[in-house]
Amino acid sequence: MAHLILLEDEPVLSEELTEFLVSVGHEVTAVASLAAFRRTYSPQTHSIAIIDLGLPDGHGLDLIQSLRAEGHRLGIIVLTARSAMQDKVDGLTGGADHYLPKTADLQEIAATVAALSRRLGVDAKPRWVLTDSPRQLISPGGAVLPLSGQDHTVLHALASSPGYVTREAIVVALGGNYLDYDQRRLDTQMRRLRRKVEETCGLALPVSTLRGTGYRFHDDIDIRP
Repeated sequence: MAHLILLEDEPVLSEELTEFLVSVGHEVTAVASLAAFRRTYSPQTHSIAIIDLGLPDGHGLDLIQSLRAEGHRLGIIVLTARSAMQDKVDGLTGGADHYLPKTADLQEIAATVAALSRRLGVDAKPRWVLTDSPRQLISPGGAVLPLSGQDHTVLHALASSPGYVTREAIVVALGGNYLDYDQRRLDTQMRRLRRKVEETCGLALPVSTLRGTGYRFHDDIDIRP
């Protein structure tokens, strides 16, 4: 997790970016002008800045150059509608670490933040996130997997406990009667869920199996509404 400061003057885009970045485990402070950035930015708090270039009270590149001149150890990602090659060259030579167009996919933005966090040595480890609405699992790298109702119920049961969750508890959470439930259905569901996570997220689902007893989600995971 990184603590980001987002400088974006388009309210809808600012809200969308903030909600998404929070959903994948980051903290976000959103501001809409250069003046607000200057009032809000804290070198002790913010490790990465996402900065638009065209702003109501000036040019984002001027801010980036001044931040570099002041010696702040801050990761800087430009996110802008200006996609001409010269604009990109100016942004990178002016002090930005990455230069992304506003057409960039949200997962690309999340991956860029994660890569920059690693390079800067931001200590907090990105976490898995399970959201209730919409039902989805988000990997530490920002990949999003939409979930069926049953898959979400199983993961919610696992994420809610630090230890092993019994097969009976999972069946009950699914609304089944454990004595009548065909255990092969649960095994099939877990195999299918593991496959979907690996195909979508490029990662193994961090769930350990205690044969005949239950399952445990053994990595860091947050549950969000």
